[in-house]
Amino acid sequence: MMRGPALAGGAIAVCAVLLGAAVTPVAARDAGVAARVARVTAPTTDFSVPEPFETRPGGAATSFKHPNRDAFSQPSANMPFERQLDFRVGNGIFKKIWVSSPSSTQSSDGLGPLFNARSCQRCHLKDGRGHPPAAGETPVSMFLRLSIPPQTEDDRTALATYLASVIPDPAYGGQLQNFSIQGHDAEGDMKITYEEETVTLGDGTEVELRRPVYEADNLKYGPMHPDVMLSPRVASPMIGLGLLEAIRAEDILAGADPEDKDGDGISGRPNWAFNHETGEVELGRFGWKAGEPSVAQQSAAAFHGDIGISTPLFRTHYGDCREGAQDSCRDAPHGGTRDGTVTEATDDMFERVVFYSRNLAVPARRDVDDPQVLAGKKLFYESGCISCHTPKFVTRRDAIGEEQSFQLIWPYSDMLLHDMGPGLADNRPEGAASGQEWRTQPLWGIGLTEAVSGHTLLLHDGRARNVLEAILWHGGEAQAARDNVAAMPAEDREALLAFINSL
Repeated sequence: MMRGPALAGGAIAVCAVLLGAAVTPVAARDAGVAARVARVTAPTTDFSVPEPFETRPGGAATSFKHPNRDAFSQPSANMPFERQLDFRVGNGIFKKIWVSSPSSTQSSDGLGPLFNARSCQRCHLKDGRGHPPAAGETPVSMFLRLSIPPQTEDDRTALATYLASVIPDPAYGGQLQNFSIQGHDAEGDMKITYEEETVTLGDGTEVELRRPVYEADNLKYGPMHPDVMLSPRVASPMIGLGLLEAIRAEDILAGADPEDKDGDGISGRPNWAFNHETGEVELGRFGWKAGEPSVAQQSAAAFHGDIGISTPLFRTHYGDCREGAQDSCRDAPHGGTRDGTVTEATDDMFERVVFYSRNLAVPARRDVDDPQVLAGKKLFYESGCISCHTPKFVTRRDAIGEEQSFQLIWPYSDMLLHDMGPGLADNRPEGAASGQEWRTQPLWGIGLTEAVSGHTLLLHDGRARNVLEAILWHGGEAQAARDNVAAMPAEDREALLAFINSL
């Protein structure tokens, strides 16, 4: 099976034939519009003043509400009044505390039986970033992904055709659930220990980094597979998801260079995923390794794995419970119908949550004309950071939501996979992503992490305690950019951080 940009044409059609799926062609942009888009998305060379519309990272959908704890919870600013009720209802369902079945609150029952959180909001508190647990604390906004290498020819075929992105552990499934309803044992606990290491910067400044080590402890359903792979995940911010979904796949794939033909050391690759809504293999966009193709499927997967709630996309009511090792879990009472025609999160509820998730607005940029921020922006570009953290895109006109249609946006991500070196490796493949590859994380809103989430912990497992530590963990394709930052004098480094924290 071919991988990489060729899948956007011929090979994706091969996958579609294998899957019995149809391929929907995307209309090409008019030549004049394409030229206009190319002009406005070209990287700037003038760092003396802000660029036009730089205060609006989410285009017309950008929120200009106060940058406080509610900064990530605002609706798209260009949302018509008549659609705002759907957003508010979606917000209520996002915050809903699910309970076990049977229950008198039939619209809220069906939790688990195994789960990581009782609501979407528990992981994405204030729609922001999760964090690893403090010493002695039970993790809620972070969990361990689980998978094993393919064991059979069927496994290998499923991975090759993107019908599956991973092969779950036979006893524990795709993630370790550390909570359960009454009458059932939780699967176990995530155990984290940290090893400290010192990095000395070019000006002599010493920075302490912490390297985490993960274990699955106190297991209740027997041993895991001997080749199980563990990968930690913290919840990502919810802002701008509909805008990222609205970027044309062709524009993302234009940045891919898997063979590094231009010799710049950057070889971004796409991930691919089977979309259960459309029946097509599509570009992966969401998740730490770009393993989900749409906001709807990302939401359904979270309902299924994190809360144990069935949805119109994933209709089994028992969540991640495994056949054989967890049969009592699979046979537990649930909140839907036995044949799956009515799911625990009903069609209407699910649609509202997806609408809400698509329309959480990106907050406005701050201090765009501050001299230190402008100096830091120049350093960000010159250090090579934009080789992966692509500043700008223009979304497609035929976006799912009118709020996301044809907007100039500034996510600072190319949405591609990059080899980040052994330091950040989880050594767990996912779809086309290797154990050292991660999707470039969007940087918009990063400077409001503390205001919204009450901490400044970054990266997929929260190991970095601030932006500088996150940069110093970069390796692989990002090694040169990381070294450029490490070599900066303190004044330049502070300017760079001021720019990033203005995003």
